Amino acid sequence: MRIAVIGTGYVGLVTGVVLADLGNYVTCVDNNSEKIEKLRQGISPIYEPGIEEMIERNLLEKRLSFSTTVAEAMDSAELVFIAVGTPSMPDGSPDLRAVEAVATEIGRSLTSYTVIVNKSTVPVGSGEMVENLILRSGADPAHFDVVSNPEFLREGSAIHDAMNPDRVVIGAKSREAAARLIELYEPLNAPVLITDLESAELIKYASNAFLATKISFINAVSRLCELSGGNVADVAKGMGLDARIGPQFLGAGLGWGGSCFPKDVLGLIDTARQLGYRFSLLEAVDQINEEQTHHFIERMRSALGGFEGKTVGLLGLAFKPNTDDIRYAKSLVIMDAITEGGGTVRAFDPVAMEHVRALRPDTTYTHSAFDTAEGCDAVVLVTEWNEFKQIDLKRLAACMRGDLLCDGRRVYREQAVRDAGLRYLVVGQRSDG
Repeated sequence: MRIAVIGTGYVGLVTGVVLADLGNYVTCVDNNSEKIEKLRQGISPIYEPGIEEMIERNLLEKRLSFSTTVAEAMDSAELVFIAVGTPSMPDGSPDLRAVEAVATEIGRSLTSYTVIVNKSTVPVGSGEMVENLILRSGADPAHFDVVSNPEFLREGSAIHDAMNPDRVVIGAKSREAAARLIELYEPLNAPVLITDLESAELIKYASNAFLATKISFINAVSRLCELSGGNVADVAKGMGLDARIGPQFLGAGLGWGGSCFPKDVLGLIDTARQLGYRFSLLEAVDQINEEQTHHFIERMRSALGGFEGKTVGLLGLAFKPNTDDIRYAKSLVIMDAITEGGGTVRAFDPVAMEHVRALRPDTTYTHSAFDTAEGCDAVVLVTEWNEFKQIDLKRLAACMRGDLLCDGRRVYREQAVRDAGLRYLVVGQRSDG
């Protein structure tokens, strides 16, 4: 098939590259000419394992191309994916201006029957909005159908997720439009769910909000463990062995961040508000997530006797491993608390440092975990990159001035930390600091 994908962020670029790798002819569009020029050279604007190799392969095979013009990309396209950003507004509602602008441009460029696919995460009712905008642009209603096809990609494993989906959701009014999507995804051999537009739009929000709820729940339980002497890892394991609950997303930590959970939780809260329902459960989920990081910071502050004059090393800056994404990253909250408290921060991340440097230029950025620990009163594991998991704790301790190791991701064995001569502050257990 001939496909246009509008937007080259995580969702759009991964979608376009994977569809090209399946044998389709794909043109990816972005209004950032510098980004497009780099993509034409095979340089990805995002860090995602395997994506540059896939871009280069499909450029070579001439199945993948890049453009700054929607009309050019839509020329002879059978499917057009809208995959632009929908960030949160200050009130939590999604900013749909990019979707609206693209829908209008699509309407002006339609010349023959095309399926318009909403891939961006959008609130319920957005399919109707896109349809109306295309019609208002002068398009013939016989020339298009609008479909909702939400993505379920995880940053850091997005290529794998796109090639091995656990389900494909298609919300459509038209059988012909749904049939085109079914044909497109047939090589993936994934279960396909056909729904109305509204249900498909709600599935994405509801899925992410439910996963965020599981994380906030176990983080709330971690607070009880710290107060009672329990161990949240044992509690989570005992819960996860119940088949009705399952072990996924029961890892206590610093809270969720990134591009999806914060935006989608707030988006569903706002959608409910617009429909006249107060989603108080999700409001509490969001509040617990905000409190979790600050609670950990206060434990650090107490263990150090305050941040004034202290140097703290941060291991990891991205919101999760295998990505350079720092949106809603807990590292930024921790850095600010330390510096506002009169402390100094040293930091290292394998791929995300330049993004953070642009926002926090006064921080000292290093070249390794051991370099980070040099002269520090405390070291904090923020992002559980593989290279930090089996680190030589005795060598780390030897680099430090102080003796406090703060584990925000529950990576280390308590006995190994103690054997290295370090005090251990960890989520979900009483502190010995």
